[in-house]
Order: sequence, then structure tokens, then C-alpha cells
Amino acid sequence: YWLGGGGAMINDCGTIVMIDPLLEGFDMPLLREAPMKIKDAGHVDGILITHIDNDHFSRMTCSGLKDRCDSYHAPHYVASEMVKEGLDGTGHDIYETFSIENIDITLTKAVHNWQNGSSKWGFRERKIEDYCGYWIETQGKTIWLPGDSKLIEEHLTMEEPDVILFDFADNDWHITFDGAVKLANTYPNADLICIHWGCVDAPNMSPFNANPEDLLGKVVIPSRIKVLAPGEKYIL
Repeated sequence: YWLGGGGAMINDCGTIVMIDPLLEGFDMPLLREAPMKIKDAGHVDGILITHIDNDHFSRMTCSGLKDRCDSYHAPHYVASEMVKEGLDGTGHDIYETFSIENIDITLTKAVHNWQNGSSKWGFRERKIEDYCGYWIETQGKTIWLPGDSKLIEEHLTMEEPDVILFDFADNDWHITFDGAVKLANTYPNADLICIHWGCVDAPNMSPFNANPEDLLGKVVIPSRIKVLAPGEKYIL
């Protein structure tokens, strides 16, 4: 399930994993609400956070699910911020593999440390290892979320996943549109679930305003492009 924004929920034979869930409490106006409220979410076996930005690490969402979530996982810096929120965050290295029930999860490299150039957010040097994607091996399929990231060479040398949670934002601290097309065509058999678009009312901010129609004619086998509504089920 795409949860809107950069978030997703995976149900693998009853094991529930959320990635970057933002269910409530965002500080920008929205075009689409999250598909569920915190109070309506059920049991979660694990929450994975890719990086510190508040459209990915929602403190309100993570804290609100504390009594129903068995584990929280993130790069070490984000995990340390989870602890400050009273959450039992487990920090991981890039390329480290861990398991949630029968799901194996590996952190992949991401480059998104834009805060170092910001007067507001540059109070701490942001390191490459503070950001990640997730390679997720379920009991039957492989799902890859590259995360918010510039396109890097190793993104083009992975094994082919079954599904890519596909950020195609035309922004220099994201993948860029041309980079997204290159990534998509490197893995021509992977389904592409479009994320990070159409939910935030910020018409002048390119990270939130990609258009799936622009991918048509650019992506090999365009039927792979999956345009879901937030909360819509997609069965692998």
C-alpha cells in the first residue's frame, strides 16, 4: 500500500512493515490525506525510517504507534533521535541486514544530505550514512525503496527487484527525472509504484510535484508504471 508521500505499508503473509509512515501531524498543507489515522492503525511488526526529514520521520506518527509497533529501525543518527522521543529505535549501518519475522531487510546507500547547505538545518553536519534506502526480501518477492537520493552508480548495479517504490521527483537532491528514467530502464522487468508525488500542496517545490504521465514514452514497458491512490492495495 502506498501511504502517500514517501510512505508505504507491506503485508507479507500477516507481517506488517511500514516505511516512512506519515499519518498525521505534517507541517505543510496537503492535497490528499493519509489513508488512515494513527488511532485506526492496527499492529505493526516494524517501522523503517529512511532519514530525518519530517515527511519521512514523522515523530507524531511513530510516537502514536508506540503501543502497537514491535520495533523501529533507521540509520544510527535517526535512531538516536527516536530514542529522544521515547522510542526504542535500533540503529543500523548502510549495507547491514536485519530481519522482521520472515522479512529480510538491507539498508542501501542514499545521498540526500541537503541540510549541510541550509542555514536553518545545518546545525549538524549531515553524513551520507544518515540516509538510506531499503532492500526488502519477503517470502516471495523483492521490494526496493531507493529512498530520497541522488542517483548514484550503485543504484544501477543491483539485482533486479520485483518492485521499486519509485521516487521520480525532478529535483537535484532527489533522483531527477532523467535519473528516474535511467533507473527504471536499468531494471526493465520491475514494477514501478510511483511515490513522493501529488500529496503536498506546494506547487513551487519540485520534490512534491512529479507527474506520472511524464514517464509515458520514456520508460520501457510503460505498463509497469503503477499509479495508486494513497491506501490502494497492490498485490505482488
